[in-house]
Formats: sequence, C-alpha cells, structure tokens
Amino acid sequence: QVQLVESGGGLVQAGGSLRLSCAASGRTFSSYVMGWFRQAPGKEREFVAAITWSGGSTYYADSVKGRFTISRDNARNTVYLQMNSLKPEDTAVYYCASVGQYYSGTYYDPREYVYWGQGTQVTVSS
Repeated sequence: QVQLVESGGGLVQAGGSLRLSCAASGRTFSSYVMGWFRQAPGKEREFVAAITWSGGSTYYADSVKGRFTISRDNARNTVYLQMNSLKPEDTAVYYCASVGQYYSGTYYDPREYVYWGQGTQVTVSS
C-alpha cells in the first residue's frame, strides 16, 4: 500500500525556519509531481509548492516564493520543504501529496493529487 508520512512541523517564532520532510513508501515516489499543500482552520486547502520527479522544475505559490524551497531526494524517497522567514499567516497543517495516473498538468490543484500524507502542524507565533 502507498503511504506518505510528513514530519518536521512544530512551533516557531516569526522569522524562524522549519524543514518539513515527506517520506514515501510503495510506488508513490515515482510520481511525476509531488506537492505540498496547507490548510488553516476554516480555510480551504491551498497549494504551497510542487516539484517534478527529476527536481528540475519547481513551482511555488506567490505567498511563499522566495521564502520556501521544495526539494526531492529520490534515493531516500523523500521530499522536503525548507521554510524560512516564517510568518504567522503560514500557520496551518501541511500535507504532502502525489499526483495520480490521471494528472493533467495543473500542479496547483489539489484535485490532481491522489495520495496524501496525514499532515504535520506548523504554528508560527508573533
């Protein structure tokens, strides 16, 4: 069975940094695109970042561009999200996900993703 497990969340002061990890098992890590999404209380799940299998292409939401970096280590079956200069508005549950066989190219759309991790909480205090 496919499994994605996030880790690395926690409490951090504004301006601080966290690194999230997503460990994959099964065939999920062969997915062309892996993404990070986040969901704050009372809000819809929103796109944060995505990366292609080779790591050659990365995509970011405007709200995190220049602060967050997505990377991928296929040998370790792990995707990372390095988060710097964190702001209180970054507070959310962060999920990693993999697209499925019907992926049509809209990497920012959560409906494109079939496999999801359980989420890890990130809380940024003022």
